[in-house]
Amino acid sequence: MFRLLLTGLFAYTAYRVTMRIIEEVPSTVAPLEMPGDERRTLRRQSARMGVAPKR
Repeated sequence: MFRLLLTGLFAYTAYRVTMRIIEEVPSTVAPLEMPGDERRTLRRQSARMGVAPKR
C-alpha cells in the first residue's frame, strides 16, 4: 500500500513538472519535423544542387 502511494505521488509530481515546463515554452517555437520530412528535404536540396540522390 505504501509503495502504491509513493508511485502515485511520483507520477503526479512528474506530471506537474512536465506541465510547468510545457507552459513555459513560448508559442513561437516551431515544432520539430517528423523523420519522414528529412528525406523529402534532402531530396529537394539535392535537386536544387543538380545532384541525383544516392540510393
